Amino acid sequence: MGLLLFVIVYPLVWLLSSLPMRLLYVLSDFLYILIYYVFGYRKKVIYENIELSFPDLSESERKQLVKKFYHHFLDLMVESIKAFTISKKEIQKRYVYKNPELVNKYAAEGKSIAMVGAHLANWEWSIAMALSVDINCFGAYTKLGNKYFDKVMLKTRQRFGFIGYPTTNTIKNMQKNFADGVQGLYLLLSDQSPQLPKTFFWHTFLGVKVPIHTGAESLAKRFDMVVINYHITKVKRGYFEVEFELITDRPQEFEDYKITENYLKITERNINLQPECYLWSHRRFKHRNSYKEWEENFATKNKTKK
Repeated sequence: MGLLLFVIVYPLVWLLSSLPMRLLYVLSDFLYILIYYVFGYRKKVIYENIELSFPDLSESERKQLVKKFYHHFLDLMVESIKAFTISKKEIQKRYVYKNPELVNKYAAEGKSIAMVGAHLANWEWSIAMALSVDINCFGAYTKLGNKYFDKVMLKTRQRFGFIGYPTTNTIKNMQKNFADGVQGLYLLLSDQSPQLPKTFFWHTFLGVKVPIHTGAESLAKRFDMVVINYHITKVKRGYFEVEFELITDRPQEFEDYKITENYLKITERNINLQPECYLWSHRRFKHRNSYKEWEENFATKNKTKK
């Protein structure tokens, strides 16, 4: 059944990916009508997230922001499809790294890097990062249930030199690389909502107190990695700029969670610059009312583990 689904669906995806961007954006505009007006994909979640994050917006302003998000979200979908076949020349023209010298400086010093970022603008095209920096680039991915699609997705992510590994092997992969003396940049999107039993830290993010992923900070301290944030700006439709920002090159000198707090401040600032380009469709604030439950059931246990 998995093979049959792959044989039916993948040729269609490949054909769509082969279309020029201007035609894919025509498709995006058509899909916007269906997704926003007909199906209302995750509309309740999106409105709730935006209302929590921007309580001072009027109803009309909130509606306009939601519409802008849907337009961006559908553009992101077709851009993700384009990643299957986009050429090196085209992705370098459309996805520009403004200051790769910051990464290359630490690469030249023999340092490994924890590259943190958020689901902002187009993170899918960061698969081309290895074309602009002088260091091995590693990225975790979630394995798909269909092994045929999983193989194709991994190949797509590695087209321009990125080295992929399953999310569950993150620590194991790093341990092996450091033991073998392999220097690397590890791309870590850090704005997801962690499971309550795996939560160590709560903080206010976009005005809402929520559990926060601290894995990037923990790994940076464990392996003494430089922590750099990457911020993607949508310049115009189909064109992006990436700017690197140093958080610290001495992670072990920071108190627990201070690096994470700094990352959150940077992320909030960048979201506020282009709020329509953040991934409002995921349930970032789903545990906002669970602090008491976490404190009673998990806090003591997690403190002991740590």
